[in-house]
Amino acid sequence: MSGINLIDSCEKCSRRWKNFQHLTKSELQLINDNRYEATFKPGEIMLKQGSPTSNALFLANGMAKTYVEGINGKNFIMGIALPGRLIMGPGAYVNSRHTYSVAAITFVQACFISFDIFKQLVRTNGAFAESLLEDISEKSLGSLNQLVNLTQKKMPGRLADALLYFSGEVFNSDKYEMILSRQELGEMTNMAKECVVRILKELEDSGVIYSDSSKIEIRDKEKLIQISEKG
Repeated sequence: MSGINLIDSCEKCSRRWKNFQHLTKSELQLINDNRYEATFKPGEIMLKQGSPTSNALFLANGMAKTYVEGINGKNFIMGIALPGRLIMGPGAYVNSRHTYSVAAITFVQACFISFDIFKQLVRTNGAFAESLLEDISEKSLGSLNQLVNLTQKKMPGRLADALLYFSGEVFNSDKYEMILSRQELGEMTNMAKECVVRILKELEDSGVIYSDSSKIEIRDKEKLIQISEKG
């Protein structure tokens, strides 16, 4: 992990959080004066579940996985963090602890911004406070939908959801490099690694997808959506 700043300023950063548009130049400068950068190699922990929420985290480059560390060392992967998105769990306003962990999947360049500065801006800038509330609400709705899908859908539907998630929200393409291992796909869809391998093979045999090691190609998206919807 390196702490050398590579980004000139928040104002000039092309990957800055979209809700910074509600800040004045002086407020944006306040953010810039209270941030530090760090780089992470694949596999390195960026935020640890249970650690103090002293900073909000933003990705400038790279991808990371967000996951809950469950019972007996079993993890649940909530999703993939992409550049320009806020990473800050609900614990920031509840018990000042991170409620999940974040680990780099690729090489990551990240910004840590003092949460005290965030709180200050929330108290003084209504538009910024509202945008933060919208961001937290959107993530909460996503978590609720994910909970329903994981508890009410059968395994093929859960895996179809994951493949469509990577296609639509992560890569914006029906051809992509699967950045999670089969074990991690299991942690994301609440199933054993062996079940992930079996269902991927079934989807490939039926012509819905093509899978070659880490490469995924969705060949019949309509059918994959049907599998997702029927669960």
